[in-house]
Amino acid sequence: MPPWLIYNLPNITILLFVTAVGACIGSLTNVLVYRMPLGLDVVTPTSRCPKCNHKLTWRENIPILGWLILRGKCRFCKAKISPEYPIVETIVALLFGGIFALWYMVPEDAIFGLGRIAPEWAANGPALTWPAMVVLLVLVGSMVSMTIIDARTSTIPLVLTWVPALVALFLHTGHAIWFQTKYGTPEMMPTGLGGLWEVENLRSKWITAPGEVWTIATGGLGGWRFIGIGLGGAVGLILSNLMLKFGLLTRSFDDFEQWYQDHHESKAEEKTGEEESTETQPEAGESESIEDWLMYPYARREMVRELAFLCLPVLLGLGSGWLMVQMFGHWGTNPETGMIDPPTLAPLWLVVLGGVLMGYLIAGAVVWAVRIGGTLAFGKEAMGLGDVHMMAAVGACLGWIDPTIAFFLAAFVGVAYAIVAQIFRGKLSRAMPYGPFLAVATMMVILGKPIMEMGLGMIFRMPGPLNLP
Repeated sequence: MPPWLIYNLPNITILLFVTAVGACIGSLTNVLVYRMPLGLDVVTPTSRCPKCNHKLTWRENIPILGWLILRGKCRFCKAKISPEYPIVETIVALLFGGIFALWYMVPEDAIFGLGRIAPEWAANGPALTWPAMVVLLVLVGSMVSMTIIDARTSTIPLVLTWVPALVALFLHTGHAIWFQTKYGTPEMMPTGLGGLWEVENLRSKWITAPGEVWTIATGGLGGWRFIGIGLGGAVGLILSNLMLKFGLLTRSFDDFEQWYQDHHESKAEEKTGEEESTETQPEAGESESIEDWLMYPYARREMVRELAFLCLPVLLGLGSGWLMVQMFGHWGTNPETGMIDPPTLAPLWLVVLGGVLMGYLIAGAVVWAVRIGGTLAFGKEAMGLGDVHMMAAVGACLGWIDPTIAFFLAAFVGVAYAIVAQIFRGKLSRAMPYGPFLAVATMMVILGKPIMEMGLGMIFRMPGPLNLP
């Protein structure tokens, strides 16, 4: 057996496992994509043929292979099974396996001499950084489901955004608690790079990004204002949602269903007496519902309701940030010694918790600001709230920087799609919601940001973390 194969055998084994898990998540994605828009339970009943209702056995449910074994047909009624099922399963499996391989197995300078495509923290190996990898894979799997559903229905089920956000909250914070318990309280190094751990064997234990203290963007060990705004804003969101539940605030677009019914009744009355034809009666479907949504005449009023919803998170966030600085972030004089004491360093778990919360809040706020501003300017809903929740989940998983870049990059992805749609008018003539563009842009940032940072580092001759003496 070649030495390189023996050396990489543990990672190859993990790679096969991660790829198989990706195929299973792809199978789950097919279930979510089919059932969630119909309001069906995603757990029961078990998978079965939609035509003859035959319950699929475990052999027929094996991702990718099950479809190949059945040759794309039901074993009983011979009805065709859409190739979309194995395609989605294969895509998710390749995404999971590809990300793991790029992060942990591909050596430096292997890709066109560009250097390591993975983020810096991945250099520590999966044993130390697996929680961050799990968070990333959960986000990717959720985004695939959101992209397909949004492309078909122009809606994003909010539960698909809550799952990665909650996973990020618990895994990132829990990982930080474990790391600090094992290696002690961190201190900033005096090199100016910041965010590096003074622990034994620094190169193997280093888990941060340059200028950071964790695998996601944070406010630093002394960033009490950052932590306070995150905690206060999160509490404000919880309170605003409770006010919605108890009727103290009104949901935006709450009367859309009633307007929709009245609008269609008036349209039906206008058509009374007219000759019916296929040309004058469009089929009721997705395109008509989107048009009706854009015709809703009270969009500006609804933005006022959303601004009222956001008042409490903004006020509590700013107030909490100010309070944290006053309590822990000031230089002070020790009354016993008369010496000047520096600001208190926050514990790592609190720094990471603040990074997750601020990632969620900032990423969501950027998209929500565009939604409110665009709607007030044009009188039509500019973006869906599903897009806000999607990017907020990305922020919780990756920190606030990546989703901010992805949001603006998504505009160029949309332009590229429009150009391609003009070339292939027959198949891509349908208007695409913005969610898929956001998902594609996020993946571009995940895969391309390390290369971009490395290029900027070469331009400005910034020292890299692995070049430390």
